[in-house]
Amino acid sequence: MAVGLKIDRPPGLRAWASTWRLLVIAMPLSIAGAALLGWWYVGLFLPTAVLLGACIAPTDPVLASEVQVGEPGESPEDEEQSDGEGRKAEVQFALSSEAGLNDGFAFPFTNLAIAIALVGIAPGNWVGEWLLIDVVYKIVVGVLLGIVLGWVVARLVFLTNPETQIAKSVQGLEAVAGTLFVYGITELVGAYGFIAVFVAAVMIRDYERSHDYNESLHQISELAEQTVMGVIMVFFGGAIAGGLLEPLTLEAVIAAVAIVFFVRPLAGITSLLGFDHGWGERGTIAFFGIRGIGSFYYLAHGLNEGAFADADLLWHSLDP
Repeated sequence: MAVGLKIDRPPGLRAWASTWRLLVIAMPLSIAGAALLGWWYVGLFLPTAVLLGACIAPTDPVLASEVQVGEPGESPEDEEQSDGEGRKAEVQFALSSEAGLNDGFAFPFTNLAIAIALVGIAPGNWVGEWLLIDVVYKIVVGVLLGIVLGWVVARLVFLTNPETQIAKSVQGLEAVAGTLFVYGITELVGAYGFIAVFVAAVMIRDYERSHDYNESLHQISELAEQTVMGVIMVFFGGAIAGGLLEPLTLEAVIAAVAIVFFVRPLAGITSLLGFDHGWGERGTIAFFGIRGIGSFYYLAHGLNEGAFADADLLWHSLDP
């Protein structure tokens, strides 16, 4: 919600070209490369290797916030900037929009790993249901609900301005309520709530692009996400102190480093071939694929839904 609310660029296929390239090309290539390393080099079973690839697919919108676009209204349109500022804005926009969307678009690959773990490697056991339900239905419905519910939330938010002291004291909390509202309804119908929330945030931002209340919405949602992240990182630090990394193998460390410094950058560069920006911008976008809370969430979800061999090793591989 927070990253969607601060994107100034209006939605569009051409305007968001870098985003689609990263989602459609870079993300599947990153998943395939990580899965191949996990299976061939680390020695993971195929379902576990696929789950590893799915877990490293989401980039983190909270940990990567310093290299993303600024708050609402701080990022003028590219065509109104000098060349240097325009290149910087494109890098920030690509990283912001990718981080907001790939949390949801990585979910089908997590479900793929779960399906393989439950019914076997043979594609005939899972490919039809996976494509129809996990890919088409859940993504399409998530996008559509994000558009519709985002418009509804925007109408409610901008219908009146807070005038009383009590109303002003809680302004911006609609962002948190809207997040829970959109996510809950989308999950109830079996679609991807992550996608719906981001799309809804972009719709809210686009509904009243110049309204000052956008800043309040963004600040509250950002404060909420940073608070939750702080709590999670405290528990994560406690887990490390408690010996989480002790069983880590040398092969897993090498694979983790290779995923961060080779697999993701190469996949990103490949996806941006022919893109209308210089190699410096392409390299920056390709390299900054910061992983974080989303990876932990996908791994925990996958391990709770399916039986995966070497599950502990996956936790250790993600920690570096």
